[in-house]
Amino acid sequence: MGADDDGRGGLADPPFSYRTGKDGEVFISWRGRRAAVLGGRRAASFLARVAGLDAAGQQLAMAKVTGNFKRGNERSR
Repeated sequence: MGADDDGRGGLADPPFSYRTGKDGEVFISWRGRRAAVLGGRRAASFLARVAGLDAAGQQLAMAKVTGNFKRGNERSR
């Protein structure tokens, strides 16, 4: 399993997208529905993290940051 692999193939068809607002907020959507809104330091950290990733890596980063898509005993950061 590679760093960009979610282990189940659920990110093969990109379900996530993001856009930035005028005030620096980041809006993350899943299949066209808003899944998370990041502001302040979290938004800046997210944008820095995804800037150097390919499309698959960006999908995984968005899945992780939404938190709602985790199951089990993972810890949210």
